[in-house]
Amino acid sequence: MAQVQRRSRLSIWKDVIFALFIRDLQSRFNDKFGISWAIIQPVTFIFILAFIRGLMNGGETHTMPTFVFMMYGIVSLQFFITTLSASSKALKKDKPLFAFRQVVPISSFIATALFEYIVKLVVIIVLVIIMWFLGIELVLKDPLMVIINFTLLWLLALSIGIIFAISTSFFPEVDKFREMAQRPMLFISAVFFSLQDVPQEYWVYLDWNPLLHAIELSRQAAYPSFGAVGVSQSYLYECTIVIFFLSLIIYKRYWKQAISV
Repeated sequence: MAQVQRRSRLSIWKDVIFALFIRDLQSRFNDKFGISWAIIQPVTFIFILAFIRGLMNGGETHTMPTFVFMMYGIVSLQFFITTLSASSKALKKDKPLFAFRQVVPISSFIATALFEYIVKLVVIIVLVIIMWFLGIELVLKDPLMVIINFTLLWLLALSIGIIFAISTSFFPEVDKFREMAQRPMLFISAVFFSLQDVPQEYWVYLDWNPLLHAIELSRQAAYPSFGAVGVSQSYLYECTIVIFFLSLIIYKRYWKQAISV
């Protein structure tokens, strides 16, 4: 008589996340240009903005190659926005699957965000290869801090995405607010300009933005000569931790009502 193998909850959860990840992979890149476009879009955007910025400052911007300066800004911004957008839509996208008791919304959030993380890692690898072909020197004095800031940005986007996903389930209009709030991020997150280019009296209007801190601190970690000003590593940690635990509280309290609406 065959024995029924009992599986741990963690093992089941891991398999569910992997299955959702594969499902995202197949659905997002089911055409010829799917995965190529995920790479071509940010690379093209970086080249265009680096060219425009290069006309203003030449080959270097604050001791960094202009291409590298723009790379940190654009990749971080797109990583934040795509993770936030995908996470905020994960609940609605996978709602039919929640009929299976093994599938819970947190698995969908993690699988979706993990997918975005891996895609951006591929984009970064492609950009490094392009830099090598172009003869641009790659300097990375503190790679661990760059990875930490990149991961904090991912966790922050995922946390905000969970809050928006739960809120949108009860109030669909909230999603329109999210889309509106994302639009000015290019101009207020030190993507095209460094905070050093902004008069100090205006810093107070920009310093609340943790994305700005993550981008400037990553540039500083790669190029210590960059001389980042007006940003704080502790502020980035604090924002991420507070918003992360807030998202977990909201999820714990409302996820069952959210999937039954």
